[in-house]
Formats: sequence, C-alpha cells, structure tokens
Amino acid sequence: MADKQHKILSIIIPSYNEERTILQLLDKLLKIQLIENIHKEIIIVDDGSKDSTKELVGNYISTHPTENIQLIQHTKNQGKGMAIRTGITKISGDFVIIQDADLEYEPEDYNLLLPELLYNQAKVVYGSRFLMKENKHSYQSFYLGGLLVTTVTNLLFAQHLTDEPTCYKAFNSEFLKSIPLKCTGFEFCPEVTAKVAKRGIKIKEIPIHYYPRSVDEGKKIRWTDGVEAIWVLIKYRFTN
Repeated sequence: MADKQHKILSIIIPSYNEERTILQLLDKLLKIQLIENIHKEIIIVDDGSKDSTKELVGNYISTHPTENIQLIQHTKNQGKGMAIRTGITKISGDFVIIQDADLEYEPEDYNLLLPELLYNQAKVVYGSRFLMKENKHSYQSFYLGGLLVTTVTNLLFAQHLTDEPTCYKAFNSEFLKSIPLKCTGFEFCPEVTAKVAKRGIKIKEIPIHYYPRSVDEGKKIRWTDGVEAIWVLIKYRFTN
C-alpha cells in the first residue's frame, strides 16, 4: 500500500472476456513510473466473464503480493457502466482514470493527463485520440460515429471537445464520487460528460496515443451504442 505522503492514482479496469490482453495490460501498469512518484491502485472489475479472465487476474495478484491490485467480481454480466460504478465505490486514491482491459490505449499517457489534475487542480481531463494526428482508426464507421457524438456534445453543452467517447477520462476522485451515475453499459461516457458539463466545467483535453483493435480482436462497441450515446446526451441536457 502507498504511504500517506504520496498521491495515489486509482485505475479502474472494467473487464469482460479479456483473457487475451489482461495480463499484458497489468504488466504495463506495474512498469509505469508516474510523475511526482504518484502511487497506483489497480481495481479490476470482472463483469461476469465467461473465459479465464478472473482466474488469470487472481493468479496474477497472488504472484504479485506487494502490488496494490484488487479484483472485484460481478456474478453475472451487467455492462461496462455498472462495472465502472462498482469500481468507483472501491477507490481510495486522490485521482482516478478509466482503463479498458484491451491494449488500444497507452498507460504511459497517464503522465500526460496527471499534470492537469495535480498542478492545475482540474476536476476532470480527457485524453483525445484525435489531437494526436499520427493515430490510426480501425473503422470509418467508428471514426465518424465518434465525431458525431462529440459534435452533439459540443452543441448541447457548449464544450469544445474533439473526442467525447475516449476511454481515458481522468478525474479528481472526490469529484467523480459526487456525480450520481445511473449507467449500466457503454453510456457511461455520455452520462458522465453531460453531468460534468452541467456543473459548468469546460473539459480540458490532452493528446494521447491510440492503437485500435478490430471486432475480431474483441472490440465490443457497436453502432447502436453511438445512437444510445446521442440519446443519453439529449436526455441529460434536459434532466438530472
């Protein structure tokens, strides 16, 4: 466990059938040296996986007893949003970031986001895949869908975002805990964005790396999730 004099970053990993990548991700997380010697708290929420994800993580924890890693298990699949909400109830860090269990994002980029939270006392910062021009995108439909969701966000909430659906959303932990979330699935992103914006916060973005995976490699989001995201944005623009 980290001592009290150091800040802690809580890393929430919602996980469903990620046996192919979860151990590689954990290895990456343990190797990162965070700025200002910030410590890491890793919280994996296994959302009722039907593969060997939870067994692999359990074994990993047992072979790394000095690391601050927790495994929380849902007995049945409830959705990414519910997994994140479960993770939020377990965090003890000063800051928190959402990390998908795949390898599309580069955990080293935490050090690009943390200065906003640490030095500028930002309540929230997003990592933008679109601000780093060398990034590739796996499917034109996902690329255009992300742009549409982002455009709707900007119009409804007077933001200036380039990448609303990004996974890398980082928060001051107490601030995130103060947001009453209702999401169960992929609608975590539009809900939390809407509720942050309605508190009068202009969300800062930082360029991050992106290594997209294909549907065959396990990418789970679908075009229908983009339609739902737009509906969620509209709903929370006019309701709490």
